[in-house]
Amino acid sequence: MVRTLALAGIFLLVLAGILALVERLGGRGLLSRFGHLPGDIVIRKPGMIFAFPLVSGLLLSLVLSVVLSLLFALFRR
Repeated sequence: MVRTLALAGIFLLVLAGILALVERLGGRGLLSRFGHLPGDIVIRKPGMIFAFPLVSGLLLSLVLSVVLSLLFALFRR
């Protein structure tokens, strides 16, 4: 169990690093839209910005659930 969680963590770190590198090199990817999806709440007032990425959080949760479920199923064999 610990080994599986460690491998999943390493996989997610590598994936995040690759996405950040692509984004930094000027690529238009998933990270450019994250936090700006329809349904994300942003309130702008003078001197204050409040952002609540509701849909982005739900999407991230769904993707992580699917990825981790697949990883657990793969390493259970």
